Amino acid sequence: MVRVLKAVGLMSGTSMDGIDAAVLDTDGERIEAFGPVRFQAYPSEMRARLAEGMERAVAWSGAGPLPGALATLERELTQVHAAAITALLAESKLAAAEIDVIGFHGQTLVHRPHARMTLQIGSGPMLARATGIDVVSDFRTADVRAGGQGAPLVPIYHAALAADRAPVAVLNVGGVSNVTFVGRGGELVAFDTGPGNAPIDDWLLKYTGKAMDQGGAFAAKGRVNPSVIAHLLTNKYFAQPAPKSLDRMDFTFEMARNLSPEDGAATLTAFTAQAVAMARDHLPQVPAMWIVCGGGRLNATLMRELRAALAPARVIGAEDAGWRGDFVEAEATAYLAVRSLRGLPISFPMTTGVPRPMPGGTLCVA
Repeated sequence: MVRVLKAVGLMSGTSMDGIDAAVLDTDGERIEAFGPVRFQAYPSEMRARLAEGMERAVAWSGAGPLPGALATLERELTQVHAAAITALLAESKLAAAEIDVIGFHGQTLVHRPHARMTLQIGSGPMLARATGIDVVSDFRTADVRAGGQGAPLVPIYHAALAADRAPVAVLNVGGVSNVTFVGRGGELVAFDTGPGNAPIDDWLLKYTGKAMDQGGAFAAKGRVNPSVIAHLLTNKYFAQPAPKSLDRMDFTFEMARNLSPEDGAATLTAFTAQAVAMARDHLPQVPAMWIVCGGGRLNATLMRELRAALAPARVIGAEDAGWRGDFVEAEATAYLAVRSLRGLPISFPMTTGVPRPMPGGTLCVA
């Protein structure tokens, strides 16, 4: 019998708001138990430095070691992740020796699979030394080198969570939105649907100084501009077949630049939902249920838009499915780390476009 491992997953998503950490007991196939969780917010200066790092990464060729400023940022980011691990273990009264492995996603700064380039900063060896725990990191590189999109990687975990509800669609609305279709026979189809919270967050930051539209209250004050949405939906991305993936900056808040602050927020929110609706054309069948994970599920205005766009399907939040909506991706990183240790595939032809099911991740021994 395969041993169940206790893993910690770390996720710092494209919204760049902070670090989700979650403990999961799993053998890489079954989920044995859900453990403690913690969210550690980035200070505003770290968010600013990460945004600056994205600009530097886009300008970098990707060849050779990280240039100085990015290398410094990687060290600082890894230190923050190590602190998040220390805090999680302390408050949950777990010793480092009780943890078998850490899944360390790092922070995506640039994702250009068409150019065979993806960059997630975060040093696995440094994190292993700092925590005294083995670390699996660098989950995407092998996939991209093999011709895959390198994203999304969460679908195999979605399948483990949602197997008893198939056929079902799991929608994660982070900085970018992605969907996983789980069929009754374990069939997986996954891809990025379009923008998620990132354009809305950036718009709110510019016009209100707030990091997000809490509950969708600001967007609720505005009016959706149908002509702007109609134009945005002509983007060639939506007609591309799956699998496919996006960079955080492929759809920016500039899409609404000629609108008032309130109308811009309303229009960006509605566009995110309409982009999800377009994704149905690339699924094996139209799902009767959508389970929404990620920060977007807390935006009441976005959830209303999703229910309208996806009708007559039922649209529910992760908690209504009995899941921990804020920590699904962190749990998934823990799950992927255990699969990596076992040599099990983490990406598949219909999730990332690789030619065959592929393992991934690099082990860094403490």
